Amino acid sequence: MNLLFANDTAGTYPPSLYAATRDPSPARPALAGRMRADVCVIGAGYTGLSAALHLAEAGRSVIVLEAHRAGFGASGRNGGQIGSGQRLEVDALEKMAGKAVARRLWDMAEEAKALTADLAKRAGQRVWPGIAHCALHPSEVHHAHAMAERLARDYDYDLIEPLDRDGLRALIPSPLYIGGDIDRGAGHVHPLNLALGMARLAEAAGAVILERSPVTHVEHGESAGAPSRIATAEGEVIADHLVLAANGYLDHLEPSVAARVMPINNYIVATEPLGARMKDVLTQPIAAHDTKFVVNYWRPWGERLVFGGGETVSYRFPRDIQAMVRRPLEQVYPQLKGVRIDYAWGGTLAITMNRMPCFRRPAPNCLSASGYSGHGVAMATLAGKLMAQAIEGTSNGFDVMGALPCAPFPGGSHLRFPLLMLGMGWYGLRDKLGF
Repeated sequence: MNLLFANDTAGTYPPSLYAATRDPSPARPALAGRMRADVCVIGAGYTGLSAALHLAEAGRSVIVLEAHRAGFGASGRNGGQIGSGQRLEVDALEKMAGKAVARRLWDMAEEAKALTADLAKRAGQRVWPGIAHCALHPSEVHHAHAMAERLARDYDYDLIEPLDRDGLRALIPSPLYIGGDIDRGAGHVHPLNLALGMARLAEAAGAVILERSPVTHVEHGESAGAPSRIATAEGEVIADHLVLAANGYLDHLEPSVAARVMPINNYIVATEPLGARMKDVLTQPIAAHDTKFVVNYWRPWGERLVFGGGETVSYRFPRDIQAMVRRPLEQVYPQLKGVRIDYAWGGTLAITMNRMPCFRRPAPNCLSASGYSGHGVAMATLAGKLMAQAIEGTSNGFDVMGALPCAPFPGGSHLRFPLLMLGMGWYGLRDKLGF
């Protein structure tokens, strides 16, 4: 089954709150016939659009092939949180790669936030500051406070305020959590409008975005100077360089990456307008997430609460997304029991074994970045820039990410689904039992 079409109507944004409140975006033509470009980018999400923008601004001719619409995938459906750091915290990164590399990765993540905020501003999109981190157990509170101290001491980042139970509940009036922190250097954004804004910027710089053009086949150039052929049902692009930016939808196009990057589905709802009740949910317009393995995350949008929770590794979305997400929503906020839900949608993201992005060179003229593991708004945007820089001859940033371990899932692309289902089932049970 092709994930590109398993859950969605071809060329139509899913019925999400984001789609209902998106900025106007023209329907772009599909690829027809043969075209030539310096660079072909597969995928018009944050990664691909950022790569296209930076390459076009550098003077390259760029064609972006998107199977549906710009921002159609995870980039237009996610929780909108622009988090600090990498997906792994610095203590884990220090163990994995040493303190010097961990500091480099932290600095790159800060660059990612700054880049995303700059592109949002250029695109006319607001970024709201503040993300709270909500802990369920004393050990998690202790760890959060220790990390805030460590980041201030060793990484020159003093924007995280540790919070005890009362301090957190002053921001997040939920009985579920016992402390945590608030990161005033992080923020949240309308994710689809950010992607659509990036698409406008890329086109203004000269990139060509072709929609409803799913790629069926890729033939890599056999040497660094040989062009690649990228085929769709209606045409082909001949390009000197190829950027793979399809994330969880990459599948058969590059098996060496697909074996290391697992698509999973995540689900979000948006409530009815809460009016004065919003102060009983969030006392400030901040975003939040918790410490569960299957993480809950939420943010305001106007008078509505946007709440994400629940994951599956099956191809198909569940029949009743609303019921699936209502359960964790009402666990976090019992005061919202029975609240009307106006929107419910799912999306496909991608994870890796160690939850760090997978940067690879599948062929001499091909670059790939994917597997952001739920931390992709800023890191995917930076990944596109890093690939553009590598094509332009400056590959230091790409190579730092590419040097991180990225092991294939056991069983490769064939057995990864059943094995991950077993693992997620165990961690889901731990969440339910409160371990």
